[in-house]
Amino acid sequence: IGGVHKESSFDISTDLHALAEIPTIVVCAGAKAILDLPATLEYLETMGVPVVGYQTDEFPAFYSRESGLGVSARLDTPKEIADFAKAHWNLGMKSGILVTNPIPEAEAISKSEMEPIIAQASAEAIAQGIHGQKLTPFLLGRISELTKGKSLKANLALLLNNARLAA
Repeated sequence: IGGVHKESSFDISTDLHALAEIPTIVVCAGAKAILDLPATLEYLETMGVPVVGYQTDEFPAFYSRESGLGVSARLDTPKEIADFAKAHWNLGMKSGILVTNPIPEAEAISKSEMEPIIAQASAEAIAQGIHGQKLTPFLLGRISELTKGKSLKANLALLLNNARLAA
């Protein structure tokens, strides 16, 4: 998912607003690590969107299994997720439910390895005046270059992993 950008707290991805208003289950590997993850989680909480960790107590950071941030609830089976969603909506809640499914360990890139790369790519974007809709593609492309394609492989692995859970 998208989220709140580090470069501007007013730059909030529209998918967060949609999660707050559309009763659906969204499966992801956390928010993109290029974002302000604490601010993203705070926004979701403010908007009444529960963040469920699938077989984890920690909010994953896209490329990394760890972020140091918690989730609203941990659920360990697809049935538990379905039951949680049903109870959420039966209580009259209108928001979606975000289910975070960490990238498989074999393809994960540690938080400590990714943080300086993300910081470098972000600094380059600021220096080049890149912002708005051009920012995310620039950052993801530059991170792929800096990791010599490792981040792209991780991205593909997390997509497949999320598709398996959602199926």
